[in-house]
Amino acid sequence: MVSLLGGTAGAADTAFPADLNAKLDALFAVAYGETMGRHVVAQRDGTSYVSTGDIDAEWLRDASATIRPYIARARTDRAVAKSLRGVVERMARYILIDPYANAFSSNYRVVEEKFEVDSLLYPIWVASDYYAQTGDASIFTPTVRRAFATVLATLHTEQHHATRSHYTNPQLARGGRGSAVSYTGMVWTGFRPSDDPVRYHYNIPVNMFAVVVLRDLSSLARRAWHDGRMSADAWGMSTEIQRGIEQNGTLNLAPFGRIYAYEVDGLGHANVMDDANVPSLLSIPYFGYLPSNNSLYLATRRFVLSDRNPYFFRGRYAEGVGSPHTPHGYVWPLALCVQALTALDPAEVRRVFGYIAVADVGDHRLHESFDADWPEQYTRPDFAWPNALYAELIFAHRAGAN
Repeated sequence: MVSLLGGTAGAADTAFPADLNAKLDALFAVAYGETMGRHVVAQRDGTSYVSTGDIDAEWLRDASATIRPYIARARTDRAVAKSLRGVVERMARYILIDPYANAFSSNYRVVEEKFEVDSLLYPIWVASDYYAQTGDASIFTPTVRRAFATVLATLHTEQHHATRSHYTNPQLARGGRGSAVSYTGMVWTGFRPSDDPVRYHYNIPVNMFAVVVLRDLSSLARRAWHDGRMSADAWGMSTEIQRGIEQNGTLNLAPFGRIYAYEVDGLGHANVMDDANVPSLLSIPYFGYLPSNNSLYLATRRFVLSDRNPYFFRGRYAEGVGSPHTPHGYVWPLALCVQALTALDPAEVRRVFGYIAVADVGDHRLHESFDADWPEQYTRPDFAWPNALYAELIFAHRAGAN
């Protein structure tokens, strides 16, 4: 078998030993081969349902991330293109049912109503990427257009959560309304991309993601729908959010210097940490808010990948970012993939690929998290998202090698 990782011009800096290459190739073969075939299921209504894996439900975020590695293939494969359009159509229908829900069943029932801003952003991001790579505007059906307009309206409301929103959740403080915040221009969120409740309600990487996605929406509204009003609205909101991030979302932390916080409340409080789930501080260049060589990002990255981050773990076999969602000492393959995707140092990339290989306990799948001291101990035996992101990493690695 020809290696997916080495053997091409320019790959010398990140060449791997043969046994490691074989293990990484086996991971890719399963990750890319089965994700679309097993997790994306055509439905009678013409849409495509995306199971997250061992939980029989569709998360908007996970579904969008799961199909991203297949967008390039949709340029030449009609069946894949149809399937991806069906995924976006179904997610649009979900959003119109309840824009505050994050997960749904195959029969369009709400499974969880944890308001996570990124869950509304991911479908726009993946649809915009599909359009940019294929030029196929048929993905933007009337249902999709109504759903994206609903997203805009919801984000406007949650910029003013204290005075305009009716959303509550029993897991949040103050009778479900959440802890106090001050207006910043950023969008309020109740839960993190990990599905855990926030500490402070302005999540910085999620709001960064909103800036990027709203600019994507501004562009597609103008190009696909010739809707100048929606385009201006999306662009204007992205500017408000970005201003809020830069004015409220940073702090000085020795010895790193100025870095981004993970969460703030606009009242002077900040939560200084990072979580494995994307959007994360580590993933800022991955989704395009800042380049990998930006000095503020690099300082933040040094913090994230240090013991000062309470969710960075070191073990006998691996080190990386984990999450309060899983046991202490467990590293997430999602974060390892993001670390490799955003690294500037080839030696770091080689090291992280080694940790990814360690995470494969013989089933050639990446799991939610694993014990850095004992990789055979892991959470979630079947989780589509990290496998899809690993496929993205391989494609990016090959493109860089060429």
